[in-house]
Parts: sequence; C-alpha cells; structure tokens
Amino acid sequence: MLETVCITSLSSTRVKRANGLRQRAQRDESGLMLIEGYREIKRALTNHHDLRELFFCTELFQGSNESEILDTAKQRGAQLCACTVPVFSKLSYRDRPDGLLAVAPKACHNLGDIRVAHDSMILVAEAIEKPGNLGTMLRSSDAAGVHAVVVCDRCTDINNPNVVRASLGTLFSLPVIDASTTDTYSWLKANDITIIAASPNSNLLYTECDFKGKTAFVVGAEQYGLSTAWNHQADYRVRIPMKGQSDSLNVASAATLLLYEAVRQRGL
Repeated sequence: MLETVCITSLSSTRVKRANGLRQRAQRDESGLMLIEGYREIKRALTNHHDLRELFFCTELFQGSNESEILDTAKQRGAQLCACTVPVFSKLSYRDRPDGLLAVAPKACHNLGDIRVAHDSMILVAEAIEKPGNLGTMLRSSDAAGVHAVVVCDRCTDINNPNVVRASLGTLFSLPVIDASTTDTYSWLKANDITIIAASPNSNLLYTECDFKGKTAFVVGAEQYGLSTAWNHQADYRVRIPMKGQSDSLNVASAATLLLYEAVRQRGL
C-alpha cells in the first residue's frame, strides 16, 4: 500500500492539481472530479466508486468514524494525503469543512447501463442550470427508488462539486447519464417506457395519470419549461395544481412530487 503523504505547503503540486478540478475544463480534460465531505465520500465508497487521492485534516474531523473512511480508501488503492488546516482550507470549497476531500474518476454512465424492468422509473431532467437543483433531484430520486436519472442537453456538469454536495453523494447511488434529447427519446421508446411530461398547460392532473408501469418523468428548467420536442413526443402531459400567484414550482420540487406520486400508486 502507498505510504501517507504529508502536505504542509500551500503551493503543493497535489493541492494545485486538486483545486483545478473545480473548473469544468479541468474535469473534462483529466477525467477526474472532487468529492468533499464524510457522507459524500462514504457513499462513493459504498457504491464502489473508488478514489485516487484522499486529502484529510484530523483537526477538522467532526466525528469518530473518519478512520474507517481512510482505511477503506487506502485498502482500495487511494493515496492518502495528510494536510494542515491552512492546506485543507485552501482545498475545501465549503464554509465548514469536515476534513475530508477526495479526487476520484468522474461518474460516467450511458443509457445502456440502465437495467429495464417492468416497473422501471426514470427521471429525465432537461437543460437544468443550477447544480443545487440537479443535486436535489438526485436525492429525491435515490429516496424514491428511481432506477436512473438522465440529464438531457445539460447546462451544468453532472460532476460539478456542488452537484455532489447537493446530492449528498447520491450521485453515486444510481446511474446518472448525460445524453441528448434525441438519444434519450429513442431509448425510451425502444424500451417501451411511458413518457410523462410535466407541463403547466395540461388539463390532466398528475394524480389522475397511471404511473404504475415503466415510466419516465420529464421535467425542465423553470424559466422556459420543457422543449417543444418533449412536449410533443410525450405520451402524457400532466400538471401540478398551482393555487397561488406563482405559475411554476422549483424544478426539483416538481420532480419530487411526481416521483412520490408514483411511489404512492405503487404502494411502495
């Protein structure tokens, strides 16, 4: 096993390289990503997403289980890097770091990785701009037992550190796929999956539609809604009732309502 490296210099090459992964261009070029936080790193390891490097600062640990993370990462071949508080503070992108930050291969899946079953539930998110919204949808998808999330025509990088953070590491608990609308639609139809588009202009309430079979829920960003392609190609368009002055919900909230209506109907 690799010996633990001690980093005391703010100008360390390892630190500079890790900090560069905050930029999408560097993530795309290197094929690597950042994972910060105890829960996030634990979920990555639990789901067999191994680490390349694990930076840690014992002075910032907030519990007593961090040693288990270090041992598991080391056993799986990660380079452990012990940091001083100033060094880790430079690495961290959080207001209150907990002393754990990892460099890992990017999360990468394709449509062929999705196992289709008689009750498959897929979330399709089109042109989502905010990492926080995407991360929240991943948390809801994990909680509702979604089989995969497909991000179509993405505006934010799936491997953005803030997506990892907002998802609480559930980015690693299910397949998250980056695909075009055309490829996604073709895959859904080839697998006989019913397409449900969220639309405020529909007359059909989301509670009145059957979500028990193979179902894909398609949601879009609040500002523009779903593209014409999804609105025209969906098998059903459903709306969530709006009783106030606002004409739309936050996209993550809307996705969560649709997913949990499917959970309710399926008696899960």
